[in-house]
Formats: sequence, C-alpha cells, structure tokens
Amino acid sequence: MAAQAAICQWPVFSGQHFQETQGIAHTRDSNAIDLFSSLSWTCIPSKSKTQKAKLCSSPMPKKGGIHVFSSNTLSPSMPAELLDAWDDDYNGIVIDSASLPSSANAFAAALRASLSNWKAKGKKGIWLKLFHEQSDLVPIAIQEGFDYHHAEPGYMMLTYWIPDEPCMLPTSPSHQIGIAGFVINDNREILVVKEKSSCSCVGVWKLPTGYINKSEEIFSGATREVKEETGVDTMFLEMVAFRHVHRVAFEKSDLLFACMLKPLSSEITIDEKEIQDAKWITAEELLAQRFYAEDEMSRKVIEICMATYENRYRGFTAHQLISKFDGKLSVLYFNNSNVT
Repeated sequence: MAAQAAICQWPVFSGQHFQETQGIAHTRDSNAIDLFSSLSWTCIPSKSKTQKAKLCSSPMPKKGGIHVFSSNTLSPSMPAELLDAWDDDYNGIVIDSASLPSSANAFAAALRASLSNWKAKGKKGIWLKLFHEQSDLVPIAIQEGFDYHHAEPGYMMLTYWIPDEPCMLPTSPSHQIGIAGFVINDNREILVVKEKSSCSCVGVWKLPTGYINKSEEIFSGATREVKEETGVDTMFLEMVAFRHVHRVAFEKSDLLFACMLKPLSSEITIDEKEIQDAKWITAEELLAQRFYAEDEMSRKVIEICMATYENRYRGFTAHQLISKFDGKLSVLYFNNSNVT
C-alpha cells in the first residue's frame, strides 16, 4: 500500500576510457559497462607516443560485492592512479563505482589526480555513485568539492561541476506522483473511503488516493491503489484532470492525476492499516459534506468526473506507443475524440 498524504483529497505525493602507461593502454569497452557486474580488462599496445603511462592491472578482488584495490596505502614514490571512468553524452564523466580504491588515502589521491586530469581536458559534470559499502568515501568526495545530488536505498549520488559557470547538471528528482481513483457503478454510486491517518480530512468520505510506485504506469497505479484500499477490482477508463502543487512533502512538487475507473466487482474489503471505512454513496451525498463546500478544488474534481460519466466531458485515454527518442514503449495520454 502506498503511503497516504497528510492532505485529505490530494496526497502529497526516480568510451572508451583509458589511463595509460609506458607503451600500454588500460582500456574498457563502454558498451559493456555494468556497475553491478564483473569488470573486463584488456592490455593493448598504446597507439600514441604522447599518451601518458599507467600500469595495466589485473581484475581487482571483490569486497562485499564491490571491486576494490587490495592495497591500503599509497607509496610516496608511486604517482596516484586515475579513477576508472567513462564519458557521458554531455562532455561529462561517470566514475566507475565498481572499481574504486577501498583505501581512503588511495581514493583521495586518485580522485584529486582525476579531477585535475578532467579539468585539463575541458570536462564538465562529474557523476560519482557510492554504494552503502563505500559510504566512508563520501566525506572525502565532499572535501574535494563534490555535492549531494540524490540518494536511494543502497547508494548515494554525488556530482561535481568543473566549469566556472552556472551548473548545467539536471537537478535531483523534483516531483512526486499520485492518483485519485473515481469509481462509479451503474447505480451512480461512487466508491469512497475514510482515511485512518490523522490528516485534515479525518472523518471525511473521499476518493481513494495514493502514490505511484517506481516504474509504475499511472493507469495501473490507479487500479492498484483502489484494489489495495477497498478490495474492489477496476479497469482504467481515462484520466480526467490533474493537480500540480509545489513545496509539499520534502519540499518537492506534486502531481496528482484523477482517473475514471470502471468497477469490475462491488464487494468491499478495506485495508485496515490505512483505511477506517469504505462504501458506495451517491454524488449528492458525497458533495453534501461540509468539506466539499469549503474545498473548491476537491468539489471541482468530483464535478468533472460526474460530467465524464454523463458524457458531457472527455478526458485522456492511454495509448502505448514507441518513440524513436529512446526506443522504449511508453504511454501517451490524449483525447482522441477528434483525432483521425
């Protein structure tokens, strides 16, 4: 069950890199990069006399699922090695988290040397992903000028902007996405719930609402939330409206999509952890509550949904299409009533 929001009807809702040595280049195929798989290393002759030197090393031993260097100290006579990394599509650098030195001293020296190298090459944004096992390296990166970007369970992403100009790296995820499910049966009864959490709408009959899960489609999230809260099976029909608000949970912006759903069952079984009660009521009973007389936005959503049910309004239906932009199957929501 997705977490519910504190606000009643609207819950506050993710190249080839080389470090060279004397006559030897240490290379890696960028198309085979996988932060969660073993590294593949090859020693090949250097093609350029101007290339700097780097010793071609063997695959590093694993520690806790992450590849690390076995040495704990740097020899004063040995120059710091550069971190393994690859170019992104924007003249930036993505550091390979799977091959970072395990020693704090070795990491600090390699990071410092790498930053100097990337600055000299005119690189821009640097991305550094540190896993939970590498958390002791975070303070070192921060000391070298990296900043926090975002965190997920198991890792933290840090960034470094090299040019002396405004940072052009994309910011961390800025929005949370939720749904409100409007389910109406052939008797013109609407499926409503009472939240158990202590929010501004305690005791108010309202539409089922919740958060969209990671990588979940809006239409499937709407049917899932209604099923989890009420036990009623539904089918997505159309998206009729959405609400956009800023600086809510965790100072993020919030999008909530109101979806028309067709009931496929009628028996109610509530989620007692989050829902106090659920039932079918008429639109007149729903809007007669004092809450809706005082909340213009919530009332307008119900009115739009009823207009859709009575064929006086058309929302957006879901259409699966493939875009050449990324080659992926995605969902485009649009009103196709006048589209040929």
